[in-house]
Amino acid sequence: MAKLRMLRTSPQKLNLVAALIRGKKVDKALTDLTFSKKRIAEDVKKCLQSAIANAENNHNLDVDELIVAEAYVGKNLQMKRGRPRARGRYGRIVKPFSELTIKVRQIEEQA
Repeated sequence: MAKLRMLRTSPQKLNLVAALIRGKKVDKALTDLTFSKKRIAEDVKKCLQSAIANAENNHNLDVDELIVAEAYVGKNLQMKRGRPRARGRYGRIVKPFSELTIKVRQIEEQA
């Protein structure tokens, strides 16, 4: 498992990239993230590589048999900014942050 906090993107946009790798084999997921046009895909790739390294070093799992079991997104803080608007009003601008959790699992051998 690997967790990435304080990603400067909305959870909705991050979830689109997380859905791209959910349930895939690890090498296929890394390839998809490498060639994705989304800006946040690079950070998701780093998190996935961290999860793979954790599985290999901490749990002695085989890297070639890993799949992305879970990839879910959560909300984090929101920076509130603003902009003056017409007639003395204030236009609120919200800059959201999100967090990502990736869990990898080894495929069981089928009999």
